Amino acid sequence: MTTPVIRVGVIGAGYVGSALVGLLLDEARHDALVDAATATLEVVAVAVRDLDKPHPGVPASLLTTDAAGLAASGDIDILVELAGGLEPTRAYIESALSRGVSVVTANKALMAERGTSLARLGHEHGADLFYEAAVGGAVPILRALRTSLAGERIERVMGIVNGTTNFILSQMTTEGSDYETALAEAKARGYAEADPTADVEGFDAAAKVLILASLAFGTELRDERISRQGISGIRTVDVEFARRAGYVIKLLGVAERVGEHGLSRRVHPAMVPVDHPLAAVHGPMNAVFVEGAISGPLMWLGEGAGGAPTATAVLGDVLDAARNRVSGRHDVPFMVDDTLVRVSAGDLPSVYYISLDVADEPGVLASVASVFGKHRVSIQSMEQFGVGTEARLSFVTHHALARDVDATIEELAKIESVDSVGACIRVIDGGNP
Repeated sequence: MTTPVIRVGVIGAGYVGSALVGLLLDEARHDALVDAATATLEVVAVAVRDLDKPHPGVPASLLTTDAAGLAASGDIDILVELAGGLEPTRAYIESALSRGVSVVTANKALMAERGTSLARLGHEHGADLFYEAAVGGAVPILRALRTSLAGERIERVMGIVNGTTNFILSQMTTEGSDYETALAEAKARGYAEADPTADVEGFDAAAKVLILASLAFGTELRDERISRQGISGIRTVDVEFARRAGYVIKLLGVAERVGEHGLSRRVHPAMVPVDHPLAAVHGPMNAVFVEGAISGPLMWLGEGAGGAPTATAVLGDVLDAARNRVSGRHDVPFMVDDTLVRVSAGDLPSVYYISLDVADEPGVLASVASVFGKHRVSIQSMEQFGVGTEARLSFVTHHALARDVDATIEELAKIESVDSVGACIRVIDGGNP
């Protein structure tokens, strides 16, 4: 019997794209790929912006600058989009899907903004849309949610989904670095962009939370903003306080059920108990912790970035799409649960750590405590250290609503004797972030 041929076009030949092409063209892996795809995978073209730039592992004969033409070509069965950005990549993907060409992408920003409509477009034309590499690099969490846990009632998905911030916080924890030094080290090692805003302010993690929630709970992927807090305000004193108290600070992405029909999605730093599995995730690694009603706690851990690890996730999607093409089927997009109601982060209770720098003078502590009481935020414990003519106050609250904590911080910042409000970090208490 003749082995079918599935023709693949690739847009983008950066670290991930070049690594993927290398995997697809590796003769030593040919038989294994044929077995996995039930077809021979043939790379027909790789679209790049600049033909003169080096593209290691990509034969010059495959290179083209006509990405739009490749996406609209009738000569491919699968389009792999690895260029990133919202435009013109959206147009490329829509062009392919509308002609029944399956699409594999690692574009988290586009999937978070348009994923549902794109998946429906593919479904209408009998094509797949896969995006495993959009979350967690090599960590196969989307495939697990889409298949292995499809029949499970997921209660919570919580994870470290940004390697840049995890590296920075790990450096601050293990090396005693301050934030700026740790960020500079992340840039030097290639873990952080020249402009790290998307990572350190939580935008990248927020897009990934939206994608995880869509598969875990059935929310729609559309242009939506969720509660987001980054790590740029965390200081070494906060990291040290966490260490003394038995915690490690991590930037977490969280999506969880609230009651029967409520859903909260958010990104924020949290103090994680040192005996929690996520506390042991160091450096640029990613990890996703899933809690199912029947399965209980499960965790996936792996490389969250890098060309080769991410390319393996992309390749897995290419193999899935190829098998579907050969069998004449495609995956049905996830169902959207219209009964779910968005729960504001401000309506959720948590334990909080709050630090203040204040003037070291009589009456300051009383005035600060009165603000906490005014906004119904009960203080569980307090530490005070003198720093010259100032004092540093570190509070841990009892469970309090986020909106009450926000109001407390806003008023504290207006007190003349409060020089600065430092970090405000949720504390995972009893498993609740």
